[in-house]
Amino acid sequence: MLLGRVIGTLTPGVVYPGLAGVPLLWVQPLDPHGRPRGEPLVACDATRAAGPGELIYYEGGREAALALEISFVPVDHTIVGIVDDLHLPA
Repeated sequence: MLLGRVIGTLTPGVVYPGLAGVPLLWVQPLDPHGRPRGEPLVACDATRAAGPGELIYYEGGREAALALEISFVPVDHTIVGIVDDLHLPA
């Protein structure tokens, strides 16, 4: 699982079959200390509840495609949960 923060939403012009109704969100990946790491990415929201500013955890690769209701759609990242509380190492 990877840690990130939702920084925005996207509206697709064309929706791939199997992704209808699945929100697409901009996510800033975070390191273990909660600092930005790398470039923002697009992730499908399997929770359908995340929004801008929320701390989330997500999966990448094959696991991302398996996290959605219809498996093996062409996605690279999927949000699988919202973080309620985080204790960062000192």
